[in-house]
Amino acid sequence: MKKFQFTLSLFTITCFTMLAQNERIEGIIIKNFGETFNVESLDIKTNTSEEFKVIFDVSQSSKDKSVINKHIVTAARFLNMHANEGMKKEQLKVAMTIHGGAWQDVLDNKTYKEKYGVDNPNLELINELTEAGAEIIICGQTASFRGITKDNANPNVKFALSAMTALIQYQKNSYTFIKF
Repeated sequence: MKKFQFTLSLFTITCFTMLAQNERIEGIIIKNFGETFNVESLDIKTNTSEEFKVIFDVSQSSKDKSVINKHIVTAARFLNMHANEGMKKEQLKVAMTIHGGAWQDVLDNKTYKEKYGVDNPNLELINELTEAGAEIIICGQTASFRGITKDNANPNVKFALSAMTALIQYQKNSYTFIKF
């Protein structure tokens, strides 16, 4: 009986340890989005003394228009995981181009709701990202084609001539390009 209790206790402790390792960590910079995981025993250490400048390129959206765009959430995850690793917000420069199939994600709530019958699930995320210093950029070519103007877009979104133009300019300013 004692052997069984010991084995059961060991099993329970192991299960709790495994579960604890898979718990999501709330973000330091973006509180409501972009939870991350603690990763132990890293072979490639994060250089927390550097500045990380990244531009994400997002051209896809969720098929279900009531679901947040997971590619936009990636920017929140990027900020949070590096802040959780000890980097300061000032060291993390994030920009994101939105074009192609992701155009509707930058609409204001009124326009989005008229078009899809639900609130824009990306609105709060984009607002939190821009409050944290991220720049969300809509491709001007996509915007023109889709009828997006400053009157019907999230006011935190910036307009560029094109996504291509913004990507070139940011990369020339040492931003690393990440495509989804």
